[in-house]
Amino acid sequence: MLNSKHNMSFGTISPFWLSLTLIPLIWIAAIWGGWSFLIVILASWFLFSALDAVLGLNLENADPEEDGALIFWHKLLTVIWVPLQFITLFGVIWYCAHSGLSGLEKFGLFFSVGVITGTIGINYSHELMHQSNRKERAMADILLSMVLYSHFRSEHLLVHHTFIGTPRDAVTARYGEGFYRFFLRIIKECWLSGFRAEKAKLARKNLPWYDGKNPFLLYVVLQLGMVLLAFSLGGWSGLALFSWQAIVAICSLEIINYIEHYGLTRKHFGNGKYEHIKPHHSWNSAHTATNWLLINLQRHSDHHFKPNRRFPLLQNYSSADAPQLPFGYPVMSAIALFPSVWRKTMNPKVRKWREMYYPEIQDWSKYNKASNPAPRRA
Repeated sequence: MLNSKHNMSFGTISPFWLSLTLIPLIWIAAIWGGWSFLIVILASWFLFSALDAVLGLNLENADPEEDGALIFWHKLLTVIWVPLQFITLFGVIWYCAHSGLSGLEKFGLFFSVGVITGTIGINYSHELMHQSNRKERAMADILLSMVLYSHFRSEHLLVHHTFIGTPRDAVTARYGEGFYRFFLRIIKECWLSGFRAEKAKLARKNLPWYDGKNPFLLYVVLQLGMVLLAFSLGGWSGLALFSWQAIVAICSLEIINYIEHYGLTRKHFGNGKYEHIKPHHSWNSAHTATNWLLINLQRHSDHHFKPNRRFPLLQNYSSADAPQLPFGYPVMSAIALFPSVWRKTMNPKVRKWREMYYPEIQDWSKYNKASNPAPRRA
């Protein structure tokens, strides 16, 4: 069952704005040089994990019908991040081209930049792409082009949200699948999956894949523009640093994708038909501080149940309605880097989930095979 509801106040807004403190930390790391880039990693990964341990779980829910000025201030956070990230990313590229930082210092600095553009930037693009407002969707595209992962929008909206928990969804990590195998698989599959979905969408309108309405054409233009800008500001070194942060950002995204649905599957009725998506098809986490940093992304069960619901209104589910992660995303991400530790931690939870929701299913092997019939659209 959902936990008790409360009305939002301006006091509930301010914690989500903590992500903005990471921007000046990037500049401090750039100016100080040396090992100072570690302050960004310590703040984003370790500090918020420590705060989770101190603050515990936030089980309260805002009224899902809340609207008005308070929503505006939450929306403003995601909007204002776009120019701040753009200025920071390309400003630091320019700074590195004109500073005395060593190659190793630049490598560490742009690892930290990638952590921010991936952990915060892609997450905010995720919030923006789910909105009906065209301007917000455009801002999502700009954020994704800064990490050369524009196809994520098409794959996420047209494939992942329709087919989670089925073999058709590459992003649903299979039971027993380690992160590194998962990552290599989806890097290949997700681009193709997103492109095929857009191509099929155009075909239903009797339009060819190369029609101007195919967003993949926009993705190419935006990403090429970002690449040329990085090169113009920092030359080949600037382009290399831009590419490095993009790689780190993509890894940051996909390790979260790995965590969110690991081992969870929807019941297959045969003939390509699957049960409707429910809260128990996503891992939920109520850890307070990390939900501040990630604007409630860990309330992932409700996000898939109500995809268009803005982040401050996402509801938390108890263990009776959705499986719960033992830790917040930063700690779970660290565990995922060690597949044997991950399986030891999560496989028993997946088996318990199976017993709880699908006691009638005895043979689970077919649910990990991509050879199952593709599910039909509702």
